[in-house]
Amino acid sequence: MSNKAIGIFGGTFDPIHYGHLRLAEEMLELADLLQVRFIPTGTPPHRDEPQVSALQRSAMVRLAIAGQPAFVLDEREVRRACKCYTVDTLSELRAEFGDTQPLCLLMGGDAFLQLYTWHEWERLLELSHIVVGYRPGFTLEERIHGAPPALRQHYQQRLCAAAELSQQPAGRIAELAIPKLEISATLIRNRVAEHRTIRYLLPDAVADYIHQHQLYTSC
Repeated sequence: MSNKAIGIFGGTFDPIHYGHLRLAEEMLELADLLQVRFIPTGTPPHRDEPQVSALQRSAMVRLAIAGQPAFVLDEREVRRACKCYTVDTLSELRAEFGDTQPLCLLMGGDAFLQLYTWHEWERLLELSHIVVGYRPGFTLEERIHGAPPALRQHYQQRLCAAAELSQQPAGRIAELAIPKLEISATLIRNRVAEHRTIRYLLPDAVADYIHQHQLYTSC
C-alpha cells in the first residue's frame, strides 16, 4: 500500500461544479495525495434533502471527474437508505484500507469551524486526518478563537504541515491555501431555473446532463 494519503471529499454535489473540482485538484497536488475519492451524500443529516436524486448527483460526479485518473467516484453513501454520517463512512473506509493507510478528510474552513456540530465529531480524527482549504492570506487561526474549547484544542495540538500527513494514518490537521472560485451550486440551480447559461461554471458533460434530464428547472 502506498504511503501517500487518500483524500476523502464528501458533499451533496447538487450539482458538482468547477469550484469542487479545483479544490480537489489543489488538495491532490499540495497534500501529495494518492487519489481523491468523491463521495456524494445520500441523505444528509445536516440539511434538507437535495432537489435531485442521489443517483443523478452521483452520475454528474462521474461525468465531471472522468478526465482525471486520480479522482475516484465512491457511491457508498448514495446506496444507503438511512441518514449518512461522515463518521460511519470513514469507519468503513478505514476497515477497507487498513490501519496503516493515511486517510485525509477534505473540507473548507467554514465546515471545519462547524465540525463540533457533526455526529461523533471527535472520532473523525481517530479515523483520518483533516485537511482544510482556506483563502490565501486568511487562516483558520484568525477565526478559531470563536470556536468551542474542544475544537480549539484539537486545532492547536494537531496542526501540522501537509508533508507530515503521510507519516501516520490519522489524527493531524493541515491547512492549505487554495484560491476559491466564486461558484456555488445554488448559483447554478438558480441560473437553470431562470433559463440562463451555466457554461464555464461546470464541465460541459454535466451541463448537458442537467439539460437532458431537465434538472433544476424550478428552484
